[in-house]
Amino acid sequence: MELQLDVVEIVVADMAASLAFYRQLGLDLPPEADGEPHVEVVLPGGVKLAWDTVETIRSFSDFEAPTGSARMSLAFGCSSPAEVDEVHAALVAGGARSHLEPFDAFWGQRYATLHDPDGNGIDLFAALD
Repeated sequence: MELQLDVVEIVVADMAASLAFYRQLGLDLPPEADGEPHVEVVLPGGVKLAWDTVETIRSFSDFEAPTGSARMSLAFGCSSPAEVDEVHAALVAGGARSHLEPFDAFWGQRYATLHDPDGNGIDLFAALD
């Protein structure tokens, strides 16, 4: 059997708030998607990023929202160290909570971490010049 990652799914409490955050990251999500129970976008490379409301997930499972720290993050590559700073600042100005301010990491990247509206870790990175 050969498995291929096809979809990363995010369970959201507020679809409109979540999609607004991801639009700030540059994802092309139509405004009419804000009221939908399920939304998908195909990312470069073919993997889909999907959002489902808690109600949608509960319609077929006994989903309970996790507590405590997240165990997974989504990492978005930026074109330059300066873009890491710019995107981080724009998201924070838009209401996102910063977890790690941009810094030069010992592994050779400019790195920052924020949380999306549901508390999921969102990493931004770019190779240092």
